[in-house]
Amino acid sequence: MSKYIMVDTVSMFRMRYCVEVPDDLENCTSEEYAKDTVTCEDAKEFTQDHLDEVIVSTREVTLEEALAQYRKDEPVLGEAWDDEIIIKNSITPIGHSEREKIENERF
Repeated sequence: MSKYIMVDTVSMFRMRYCVEVPDDLENCTSEEYAKDTVTCEDAKEFTQDHLDEVIVSTREVTLEEALAQYRKDEPVLGEAWDDEIIIKNSITPIGHSEREKIENERF
């Protein structure tokens, strides 16, 4: 019988934004204006680069616990999808390679 292991990670990206700044700033510098725009999440993403993914924890779970965790993390889809669809779309089966899947879809 198979086991299920939940793997929690932190993924890091270098995000880049290009912010147009008005010429007539009075209370801040151009750099402060641009930083405030990004901090307030008002900037469009310019580019991004995935830097790393770090595993922070693992734990064995039952299939029922995995389904419950999915529904907690993704309440909209968790409510719309039945167990079979969640398993098909979100749980990695034995022998699956997402990298190979992506490479094969390119051609």
